[in-house]
Amino acid sequence: MELELKYGCNPNQKPAKVFVDGENLPFEVLNGRPGYINLLDALNGWQLVRELREATNLPAAASFKHVSPAGAAVSAPLDDILKKIYFAEGLELSEQAVAYIRARGADRMSSYGDFAILSDECDETTANYLKREVSDGIIAPSYSTKALEILKSKRGGNYLVLKMNPDYEPPEIERKTIFGVTFEQKRNDIKISEECLTDIPTKNKNFTPEARRDLLTALITLKYTQSNSVCYAKGGQAIGIGAGQQSRVHCTRLAGNKADFWFLRQCPKVLDLPFKKNIKRPDRDNAIDVYLGGETFDDSWENIFTVKPEKFTNDEKKSWLKKFSGVSLASDAFFPFGDNIERAHQSGVNFIAQTGGSIRDDNVIETCDKYNIAMAFTHIRLFHH
Repeated sequence: MELELKYGCNPNQKPAKVFVDGENLPFEVLNGRPGYINLLDALNGWQLVRELREATNLPAAASFKHVSPAGAAVSAPLDDILKKIYFAEGLELSEQAVAYIRARGADRMSSYGDFAILSDECDETTANYLKREVSDGIIAPSYSTKALEILKSKRGGNYLVLKMNPDYEPPEIERKTIFGVTFEQKRNDIKISEECLTDIPTKNKNFTPEARRDLLTALITLKYTQSNSVCYAKGGQAIGIGAGQQSRVHCTRLAGNKADFWFLRQCPKVLDLPFKKNIKRPDRDNAIDVYLGGETFDDSWENIFTVKPEKFTNDEKKSWLKKFSGVSLASDAFFPFGDNIERAHQSGVNFIAQTGGSIRDDNVIETCDKYNIAMAFTHIRLFHH
């Protein structure tokens, strides 16, 4: 069976289609018309949330952009501050809705125009939250009648809605063609579980239950993130993902900067920014990003704030970030040097899971011990391309 697509990666790449040999496609199009990248996001994301659901026994969600997650999460209670920065104040939310809100809230700038991925049925509360956000599509194993009605009304009736067959299992061998050459390999079906966290070479060997959950969340997220990749996690969600960098320390810095922004958004000085009423959420997200980045507002601030906000100084940011702790960090391959740990420490990391096997493991372990960080060698590499 095959399905014709709007186009390939770019509008000039026509014709485009997806197909399986001698079988039905494992998903059904309930609304809209999929594109090539939509389906790459949907199928990569579905694998992520399915595995995260299995590993944690909690509803899971991901927010995908350009074949990497902008965020991923399991369902965990939201405090009042998170509800505010995720625009979920006053809403009654299901566990599945909370998982998606956390996944999208990890990096709202990157999640703009995302593909939403749900492990469980999309219910009315999840659909209502999605309806007001800028998103290209969704995949879930099922939809309530009301949720489907809500989603079909989004984007002028063109919102892409896919229903995944939760019982589908792909063939063991996967193939893709690049420049006329076909590549073939066994699909990466390695299971990530708490057994990955048993080899702990550091002096501190204490992983809290929350850290174990967060490390599983980070590792499974990395399994479907373009490599090299590093993921910071806290509270059952990714809070910073560094994807597709050639240098591992650049991944660690990129993801760490995103994690810092996530925590800085919870600072009272940011929570109390004097936004005008009826400012759209994307405009507010953009303004916060500019504010945290230290850029100067030109006269456009008058369209956003009631008064021009005071500068958020570097000293103020450093003071707030000193409160940042309990963060977990995972890497899709080994850390070659202790510089990654030095950077991770700046973003409140207390727990690490990484492959191990570097000729400089001793330096990495020593740096962890310097900051009393507990680190596990997973002995699993998670490159994804």
